[in-house]
Amino acid sequence: MRIAILDDYQNLALQAADWSGVTAHGEITVFNDTIIHPDALRDRLMPFDVLCVMRERTPISGELIRALPNLKLIVTTGKRNDAIDVATANQLGITVCGTESPSTATPELTFALMLGLARNIVDENASMRSGGWQIGLGQDLAGSTLGIVGLGRLGAKIAKIAQAFDMRVTAWSANLTRERCEELGVEYMDSKETLLRDADFVTIHQRLSDRTLGLIGSAEFAQMKKTAFLINTSRGPIVDDVALIDAVNKGEIAGAGIDVYDREPLPPSHPLRKCDRLLLTPHLGYVTRHTWEVFYGQTVEAVLAWINGKPIRVISD
Repeated sequence: MRIAILDDYQNLALQAADWSGVTAHGEITVFNDTIIHPDALRDRLMPFDVLCVMRERTPISGELIRALPNLKLIVTTGKRNDAIDVATANQLGITVCGTESPSTATPELTFALMLGLARNIVDENASMRSGGWQIGLGQDLAGSTLGIVGLGRLGAKIAKIAQAFDMRVTAWSANLTRERCEELGVEYMDSKETLLRDADFVTIHQRLSDRTLGLIGSAEFAQMKKTAFLINTSRGPIVDDVALIDAVNKGEIAGAGIDVYDREPLPPSHPLRKCDRLLLTPHLGYVTRHTWEVFYGQTVEAVLAWINGKPIRVISD
């Protein structure tokens, strides 16, 4: 049996869990890069019986699944992976399993970005390293308004942390109810426009769908305060990056903290990399030691359970 671990950018998968039980049954190959071209990806994965995938880094399309004659098991980190064609896998008798997904790392990074922007940490650090001193005036979180777009599992954690910072917290999403907001002590906003006009910081915590694709674009940036910051640790395509660059360059908003992108890894020549007043991180939202231990530890559990004929955490269409 041949097992592939995909997209292990930092080469940490084998260190994050004990794979010895798996290696007793087959050979593991770790890939540290992401292949975009469908034919090259098919050729790489053709020999493997098991694919261990990291979230949405490599899409596993129905076309790809049908082109892999040896494939019998896909294990994804997280409880769901919209980049896997689970229906096709199910039709072909290929098992798809998941793992639990800790919900602390992304909210923590959200506030790291928020504080980094509010206190201009990167530029102040650069000033210190070049022999300078204070160069700007920061913004307090306490007393500022945080607008949360999406008040689900992660959005609720964001609200709780923001309240600990003595922020005023508001929220909106298409299906959000007043009752949900009251439950969390958050102010309900009846429209996206109202939230954007009112907030000092806007943070996005929604899944990517047809409804959220391009949710924040030119019109939305024009509605925000010129002193406001946007944070996106959710999914890249929710924000129109061309509109974001334009809004920042025109001074329509004060800046943004971005952790997710339309294409990942972000190409070296991408214009986001050259835009001032953007604090960019390379999709670190779930990249922490604890999360890796859960992800890869439970990936090992899933592979061994499948080998023993009793698959766990099965994902069905």
